[in-house]
Amino acid sequence: MIPYTVNIKLAARTLTGTLNLQNKTAVDWGWQGLIAQGCHSSILIMDPKTAQTIQVLERHKANVVKVKWSRENYYHNLSSPYCLRLASGDASGKIIVWDVVSGTAHCEIQEHSKPIQDLEWLWNQDASRDLLLAVHPPNYIVLWNGDTGTKLWKKSYAENILSFSFDPFDPSNMALLTSEGIVFITDFSYSKPPSSAGKKVYIASPHASPAHTKPAPAAAPAPTGAKKALNKVKVLITNEKPTAEAVTLNDCLQLSYLPSKRNHMLLLYPREILILDLELSQTVGVVAIERSGVPFTQVIPCAQRDALYCLHENGCITLRVCRSTSAQEEAAATDPEQSVQELVYDLRSQCDAIRVTKTVRPYRMVICPVNENKAALMVSDGRVMLWELKAHTGRSVVNPSSGLSPLYSPVSFCGAPLGPNQKRIQDLSLNSMISQTLIAGEAPPPSSNQQEVQLKFLLTGLLSGLPLPPFAIRMCPPLTTKNISHYQPLLAAGTSNGSVLVYNLTSGLLHKELSVHSCEVRGLEWVSLTSFLSFATSSPNNMGLVRNELQHVDLPTGRCFAFRGERGNDEPPIEMIKVSHLKQYLVVVFRDKPLELWDIRTGTLLREMAKSFPTVTALEWSPSHNLKSLKKKQMAAREAMARQTVSDAEQSSVESSVISLLQDAESKSETSQAISAREHFVFTDTDGQVYHITVEGNTVKDGARIPPDGSMGSIACIAWKGDTLVLGDVDGNLNFWDLKARLSRGIPTHRGWVKKIRFAPGKGNQKLLVMYTDGAEVWDTKEVQMVSSMRFGRNVNYRILDIDWCTSDKVVLASDDGCVRVLEMAMKSASYRMDEQDLTDPVWCPSLLLPRAALTLKAFLLLQPWSGTFTMDITQVDYNEKVEIKGLIQEQLNSLSNDMKSVLQDSELSLLQRCLLVSRLFGDESDLNFWTVASHYLQLFAQARQLSVTSEGGSEETQPPSQNHLDICHDILCESSYFQKFQLDRVHLQEVKRSSYEHTKKCADQLLLLGQTDRAVQLLLETSADNPSYYCDSLKACLVTTITSSGPSQSTIKLVATNMIANGKLAEGVQLLCLIDKAADACRYLQTYGEWNRAAWLAKVRLSPAEGSDVLKRWAEHLCSPQVNQKSKAILVLLSLGCFYKVGEMLHSLGSMRYFDRAALFIEACLKSGVMEANDSSNKLIEAAFLDYARLLRSLGLREGAALWASRAGSAGEQLMEELFQGEGGVPEAVLGEDEVEVGLESTEETL
Repeated sequence: MIPYTVNIKLAARTLTGTLNLQNKTAVDWGWQGLIAQGCHSSILIMDPKTAQTIQVLERHKANVVKVKWSRENYYHNLSSPYCLRLASGDASGKIIVWDVVSGTAHCEIQEHSKPIQDLEWLWNQDASRDLLLAVHPPNYIVLWNGDTGTKLWKKSYAENILSFSFDPFDPSNMALLTSEGIVFITDFSYSKPPSSAGKKVYIASPHASPAHTKPAPAAAPAPTGAKKALNKVKVLITNEKPTAEAVTLNDCLQLSYLPSKRNHMLLLYPREILILDLELSQTVGVVAIERSGVPFTQVIPCAQRDALYCLHENGCITLRVCRSTSAQEEAAATDPEQSVQELVYDLRSQCDAIRVTKTVRPYRMVICPVNENKAALMVSDGRVMLWELKAHTGRSVVNPSSGLSPLYSPVSFCGAPLGPNQKRIQDLSLNSMISQTLIAGEAPPPSSNQQEVQLKFLLTGLLSGLPLPPFAIRMCPPLTTKNISHYQPLLAAGTSNGSVLVYNLTSGLLHKELSVHSCEVRGLEWVSLTSFLSFATSSPNNMGLVRNELQHVDLPTGRCFAFRGERGNDEPPIEMIKVSHLKQYLVVVFRDKPLELWDIRTGTLLREMAKSFPTVTALEWSPSHNLKSLKKKQMAAREAMARQTVSDAEQSSVESSVISLLQDAESKSETSQAISAREHFVFTDTDGQVYHITVEGNTVKDGARIPPDGSMGSIACIAWKGDTLVLGDVDGNLNFWDLKARLSRGIPTHRGWVKKIRFAPGKGNQKLLVMYTDGAEVWDTKEVQMVSSMRFGRNVNYRILDIDWCTSDKVVLASDDGCVRVLEMAMKSASYRMDEQDLTDPVWCPSLLLPRAALTLKAFLLLQPWSGTFTMDITQVDYNEKVEIKGLIQEQLNSLSNDMKSVLQDSELSLLQRCLLVSRLFGDESDLNFWTVASHYLQLFAQARQLSVTSEGGSEETQPPSQNHLDICHDILCESSYFQKFQLDRVHLQEVKRSSYEHTKKCADQLLLLGQTDRAVQLLLETSADNPSYYCDSLKACLVTTITSSGPSQSTIKLVATNMIANGKLAEGVQLLCLIDKAADACRYLQTYGEWNRAAWLAKVRLSPAEGSDVLKRWAEHLCSPQVNQKSKAILVLLSLGCFYKVGEMLHSLGSMRYFDRAALFIEACLKSGVMEANDSSNKLIEAAFLDYARLLRSLGLREGAALWASRAGSAGEQLMEELFQGEGGVPEAVLGEDEVEVGLESTEETL
């Protein structure tokens, strides 16, 4: 027979269970699309789309307390590829940065030995993406290089730091939540530690501040719950340290900046969420829970829409969306009582709660950062519930009095208006589900083309872990040549609640969960590949007797029956069960009762031993039996019978071999029932004497007895394989018997009680696995020497509860941290390579591919101009690459959802929409930001171009009006008109909320800058006479009202303003300049003094587009300077100004960025939309960009793509074409012919 090996792929893996309390905050959902979660000292990597665990990282020795994925906010190419990088911090203060695909650690960082409080990757500058900021208790923040592990700087603060939050709009601002309040830092920089100690702000608890609750006037009706909360939080933030009784420290659970609008922050309390406007340090919104409501534990603010995901103590996730202020105006018109102006967050959707018990409680929620429409809930018992937000069109059935304005679905998809028959994905992301919140004074869009939507949570996935330890585990019988066709590597784990979990170790997924017993499972034994016996014992009564349950379970059907029938009540507990090698017989050993011998096939009791039978301490069946000789005898007898029945004449015609084959088949079916082979077992008694017993059919014979070995203590376990018998005792001695040579050899291990010993499966494999109370060892019994060892406290931090062999070279261990680990024989706990895994469902994650392959996949999805239709099959493309890599790319393509495939194959999808969609698919933050802004402004300027036939000079700078604007989360990049409305709306809210002179002064200043002079004068005149600024404010009010545009007064005011600025009163000087409409000068002064953000803000709200664009262009130049190094932000600013040619240059130019693919695609989009023309001046850039993109595609192996772009890159392109098609008889016609049509250039032929 030809020897062949079979590889049932069993990767080393960890099956995890319940979480530790310290793991509570250790979870993160990365831009790469995967969730990381700490489970004891391991880290699980899960794919939320298919609900699979795809990697477990093991290296930490203490519980993991924080995990953070690195951000994807950089341009991806071969030198900075798509990768899976994760930072994790544990309770001993160690931080590890992982390469998740290979499961290895990049670097390890240790500063102190206390638990890491918070971690964050810096994402805001183009220089380095390796910087990691960590909070080391009690009060240090340290900036590390996450690639090399070097410390860049360290800074200590006065109070204990609990967590921090970065301002998403300005990376130099961050807030620390400390045990006493909040510390605001305004000079954060990666190059040096913050110089100041920050501005300390104390939070008065919303409940314990009687001073702030105003007595309600007698006539007024009692305020409702929400209004009450509002009164309470009139003033919350003070700079003085409040009195002891007014403050309960640590009441604030969380603080974070709102990524949807600038300078807003939320504070989370158990019963309310406060929204603060940081310019005023004033509460402008409250989400309060009614008295009977369930308290909050966590909140995550969204960026795409002003919405909050809230997690409640019962595991319910709610989505609250900010109510539009225009709707509030309408409400105020109908009911003046409702006119309390504030930000209101309406409950729009909620998911089901979970059943909370002592051991089961919700820990944390994470949301998908790319699309913000999926949430995952981590439960303490190891479950992960994956919820997805779905939008249903149709009118709502809410009562009109609830004040909920309807939500509408946007009329655009991926940043472009929907084509008439264009496919779209309704639930792609939050901003493609609900349209923008309207602000006051904004006309709602015509309702004809908008559909009302309802939001609902749908449970789309569930990952569950192992239950609480202890476990009893047993691997199914090993793989043999006979069972290879239907073998499944199943592991049965009996649990403390009486259920048995069966896992398939190829995939690591739960195969079946069977509720078998009513008490803790003590042991399992398989009786075939699809059935097993398990026993459980109840807790003893006062006589020391228990109820024994011994169940026979059939896996395919799930049928269980009590194997011992009615027996089992009120008897001594079962100690162990042992099944013979041929699975014919079963021995049941009791504590203080003689053993029972059963026939498994018939389920009958063969013998219950006599009372005088010795007490058994260890027992094992012999691997030798007489089945083969019995079968031979039986075959001989049958053949003789057959020969007698067949006559001689027939004998000659029918070959005897055919007869024997027939008999063979017949006998095989009968032998299993009819033959009872002889089997033996050995056991030891309390004195260490070894007994030998033979069982055949229903006869039981006593055999030889071997006297005890003097060197051994009480024997605890026996293992027997081939000619080797091994005994282990309670003192840690192992005794190896060679039965053939009749030799015995004792080895003291000095490790205490030998709990279990098991031989590895496989012919001639004499490896032995030994379990002690403090660990395990693998021995080679041929050489009688130890192969590997693990010990609690030395190289692992968990105790072992049970052991078994999983294959001939891998072991499986159950441990007290609730995990079951499959390890190599060396027993080093190791992570595995993700690309070597056998997953049940393919996972979409381009970061898993090789860098080159990931970029090829991206190029393939972005543009396929070489054919009239889009294909999802990479084999149809001229792509020279190894078959394995092609296969991996195709696997990624296949794992896309059908919705996504149909949209990508839709010929109506424009290039811009495709770029946006692919950047979402790849979770590429940098690409997504760029294409969102680019597609918006390209369409805007293209529309304006069609509308206006004005002179060439003015067209670039004028911003056209638009129906749908860029979301306010883009801040300064929004259109001026929308930005102004938003700022006015905000000042209006601040004005309503002001509660002190400080606030009033800030509001008046802001109104003056916005040009709202009348309202500002009213506020200035409110100053009371006993206020020291009374005189000053009154004069200011007079000044504002009397300013005329006459020359002399203007020049005087300008002179005063410049003097003020020169003497350090920048803000006051800028105000005066704004009064006389010299805002452009004001912006210049602000820029000179380094107030770049303020200058940009002022330019947006006060200047005409032409003047404003000068200010913003200067800002863009400043952002490009080496010391600031935020070129990617500068590009976005230039996009918002319509400087498309400059953007193309910057993307492509050598000294700058070299973003070849982005540059070529952007220029192509500009040409298509008509905002850039191919003429002599622009041809040089266009050809250079296309040529570099062609070279890039050639280096990736996409020849047709390279040929297409090269054909449009002038003379240099022709040269590249020749290189591409050398020896193939010149350039194929198709490349030059059809593709020009497909790309649809609106330019003349000079381009080519």
